[in-house]
Amino acid sequence: MPRFSLRSIAMATSMVASFSSHADDKTIELAPVTIQLKRLDAARNGLSVDTGSSSYNFNSSDIEALPLGESTPLNQVLLQAPGVAQDSYGQVHVRGDHGNMQYRINGVLIPEPITGFGPSIDTRFANNINFITGALPAQYGYRTAGVVDIQTKGADEIENGAEIGSLIGSNGHQELNGSYSGNKGDWTYFLTGSGLTNQLGIENTSASKTALHDQTHQTKGFGYASYLIDASNRLSLMAGISNSRFQIPDIAGLKPQYDYPGVSIPSSATLNANQQERNIFQTISFQHSEDSALDYQISLFHRISSVDYQPDSVGDLVFNGIASNIHRQNNAIGLQADALYRLDSRNTLRVGMFLQHENMVVNNNSLVFALDSEGNPNSTPQSIQDNNTFGGNTLGLYVQNEYKINKDLTFNYGARYDHVNTVTSEGQLSPRVGLVYDSSNTTRWHAGYSKYFTPPPSEKINTTTVALFQNTTNALPSDANTAVKAERSNYFDVGVSHVVNSKLTLGLDGYYREVTNLQDEGQFGNALIYSAFNYAQGRIGGLEWSANYHDKSFSAYGNLSRSFAYGKNLISGQFNFAPQEINYIANNWVHLDHDQNWTGSGGLNYRLGETSFSSDLIFGTGLRNGFANTDHLPFYSQVNASVTQKLASSADSNNTIRLSLLNVFDRVYELRDGTGIGVGAPQWGQRRTLYLGLTHAF
Repeated sequence: MPRFSLRSIAMATSMVASFSSHADDKTIELAPVTIQLKRLDAARNGLSVDTGSSSYNFNSSDIEALPLGESTPLNQVLLQAPGVAQDSYGQVHVRGDHGNMQYRINGVLIPEPITGFGPSIDTRFANNINFITGALPAQYGYRTAGVVDIQTKGADEIENGAEIGSLIGSNGHQELNGSYSGNKGDWTYFLTGSGLTNQLGIENTSASKTALHDQTHQTKGFGYASYLIDASNRLSLMAGISNSRFQIPDIAGLKPQYDYPGVSIPSSATLNANQQERNIFQTISFQHSEDSALDYQISLFHRISSVDYQPDSVGDLVFNGIASNIHRQNNAIGLQADALYRLDSRNTLRVGMFLQHENMVVNNNSLVFALDSEGNPNSTPQSIQDNNTFGGNTLGLYVQNEYKINKDLTFNYGARYDHVNTVTSEGQLSPRVGLVYDSSNTTRWHAGYSKYFTPPPSEKINTTTVALFQNTTNALPSDANTAVKAERSNYFDVGVSHVVNSKLTLGLDGYYREVTNLQDEGQFGNALIYSAFNYAQGRIGGLEWSANYHDKSFSAYGNLSRSFAYGKNLISGQFNFAPQEINYIANNWVHLDHDQNWTGSGGLNYRLGETSFSSDLIFGTGLRNGFANTDHLPFYSQVNASVTQKLASSADSNNTIRLSLLNVFDRVYELRDGTGIGVGAPQWGQRRTLYLGLTHAF
């Protein structure tokens, strides 16, 4: 349901009072803009359905209650949902999957960037985040581990105002942000932007409180505007941009692997490799809504995503045997259409399509040492240029019907057809069914089955030409160079939620997935760029427990997940692996590198007048490590806390002061140790960090 703030209601009431007091007792009829927007917003939300799947909602109050509030990175928000495990580089894993996340903003699917969308989007523009996972209905395709459906500020509220804020903290953290929203006539708009710099842009490669060579500069911006054509039609535009620069953290004490006569060899603690990531997207949508029958939304979208890695030319060469200038860029443009038609009081038909065309550019300019006949490197490096371009199309069509059998039982059934023609040409017809049953006024059951078709992520395809690097210090361990295949799976999900009383709700969910051509990703090389590959088979499953408590001034939640994720037999990207790993994986089920047996999160918030106290917690039994992921890292936990004070500075403005402490107990824990399948370097969790934030709203 769309959310309207008390401030919006107060503004509307004030407007009515103002008109009435100057009307000389004459009746003045105001344009029903609020009512029209409310209906259109409800219609847009109605185009999405999660029957048979599992959903978890974060509203603006939930986000504000997190220790960093709206400054919390989106991936850290999602960690508070069941079944979500953290990883390095801002990644999250949902129910044993690597990435495979879908992001929608106001119902429009945003094409994924090269770098993983989490760090590229600002939480502060979200008014509501609905996180959906499990056996998804037919309208959701391609990236299906989890759907992050964001309703933006300005899209379902009518507010005039602005806000500026700052956040300073340990590790040289300095952040400025601002937003501006309002309405004028039939226009509604919301703009926000932020910029930050600190000395801990990427996870530390050691357990120390400060990292070597780890500065980051990040800017993000987002804008939304809508025009109310009439009571049934609306035109909206969105645009977002992010530009992030990272120093690649150094590891002290490493020894050079190769000689480079006549050149001064730097210490491994003073290398100067850098990476820059850019993402830009734009959408334009036309929405139509009728009270009785038909709602639809048609959207055009465009996205450009790029990543550039600049090596330390000497350091990368002598420590790794290769120094590569890498440029990857993906340009995507497409069309999305979704429609809802109410056949009768029991049947709601949904149909839609998705069409995308993309172009990918991969340029690698590498310095390597050639090997002589005895396998010894020459002293003079040689340059190898390995450039590739490719493109293609993705098409999806779906139809589904939501059938209300009776007031307690809803059956959702449908199918979608997808076809991809990029690095592979494949397609699949995928049936979907979901059932929701209210066995009582306090207990709801859901169950679902979905057949999934997951195309390979074009932006993560490694196009390395193996033959170019033969007889060099970057000679790859295997000559297999099979193209990544689309993943196909059967997903089963069943769950129950029970309202104990008006304050407490409990939930239990179970899932199992059988997979063919299981997709995974790994970091192969020094650049923080992931490459996709396939296992022939996969088995993934687990259980999730959740509890939510809400009172007038106190709220709390807790989640616990048990999962397993296995793969067997590498069938693509073998050139990234050593022969002994390939042979072992061919004959044994192995844990996926992101498989974490137990994962948990929890939090609480207490309000005392204008003061709020909050805390949250994440913990896990450790991601996989060792040869072929046969071991795992130790248990870890992190507790964060904050206190927030609101101060009214005038009738129309207020200030908020927030003091936050991350990793309260300064737990030292390692997310990655540099071993395992597709793991390139060690990464440690953030040490105790203090932040002070100030926000002025007017």
